Amino acid sequence: MAEHHHHLFHHHKEDEQPVDAAVYSETTFVAGAGTEVDYKKEEKHHKHLEQLGELGAVAAGAYALHEKHQAKKDPEHAHKHKIEEEIAAAAAVGAGGYAFHEHHEKKEAKEEYEESHGKKHHHLFG
Repeated sequence: MAEHHHHLFHHHKEDEQPVDAAVYSETTFVAGAGTEVDYKKEEKHHKHLEQLGELGAVAAGAYALHEKHQAKKDPEHAHKHKIEEEIAAAAAVGAGGYAFHEHHEKKEAKEEYEESHGKKHHHLFG
């Protein structure tokens, strides 16, 4: 019985490399563009996105506090204000999480820049 390998997504001959296979080298390239990655530009980009996330968290938190105040001030529509407060609080948490994510992306870009420029970086505690 002939041996048959079942590939779910990418069918290719055994001796061929698939078209979308990752090729690793010393220099990092942007997919499809063929240009070298500018780590400083990437770090700056993630810093701006981090700040945008922080701004979103502050704005949503302020709106949640406003709605909390409106619920006390307007007892007739208190239920509506409490719901909007909870939605704004959830948005603030989400924006904070996004800012946290971008902070780590920024740190990663900075580490990649330092590695690409020969700076030694010791990971002592993880």
